[in-house]
Amino acid sequence: MGLLDGRVVLVTGGARGMGAASVRHFVGEGARVVLGDVLDEEGRALVKDLGADACYVHHDVTSQDDWARAVAEATDRFGKLDALLNNAGILAFRSVEEMSLEEFTRIMQVNVAGSWLGMKSVIGPMRDAGGGSIVNVSSVEGFISAAGMSAYSASKFAVRGMTRSAARELGGSGIRVNSIHPGAIATPMTEGADAEAFFSSIPISRWGDPGEVARMSAFLLSDAASYSTGSEFVVDGGLLSGAGY
Repeated sequence: MGLLDGRVVLVTGGARGMGAASVRHFVGEGARVVLGDVLDEEGRALVKDLGADACYVHHDVTSQDDWARAVAEATDRFGKLDALLNNAGILAFRSVEEMSLEEFTRIMQVNVAGSWLGMKSVIGPMRDAGGGSIVNVSSVEGFISAAGMSAYSASKFAVRGMTRSAARELGGSGIRVNSIHPGAIATPMTEGADAEAFFSSIPISRWGDPGEVARMSAFLLSDAASYSTGSEFVVDGGLLSGAGY
């Protein structure tokens, strides 16, 4: 018996990295998954590998029309929508001085407006299903930050705030909203990062595996986390254990 048996889950940014690991894990736990991304080739290849329990939609999370199509795909194909993993996000390493307004705005559009649109878009079908669960992917950078990450950190702090507010609004409808905060996870987004000095400062001194984040997400989307909402769950190898935030 799987943790997500009978669940229909929408995953954004699901074509690679943490998103792809989550899609694979959710299907393995009994869910039917709608995978959205702008990386069409990778997304279609993934669902082809997974079979009838997964389908792909081209999905730009900054587009309200794309959100409507993705939600409709879930409800038309699988009959309902129980859960959302708001995973899509982008990152740029640039100092405040060097970053352009256009680049800053794009990060905020994808990471903040995209997650907000996701929550907004799934409320109706989740109410129709009798409740649901939303997991917003933030980051340890939503608690602390580093040089060159002003826009990314600002976006991930914002995700924390939106999560708490939405949890307050939607609890009465049986919809839980939590955020997850990965640390140094080995994904295409972190390729090329110099991790040696960084790892020496954390208790579990290695890259995290995307599957470790997927397992936490599955727990939060399942009934096993039925009394958790408005909360923040960290998957960071202990990075924040020494932070005085």
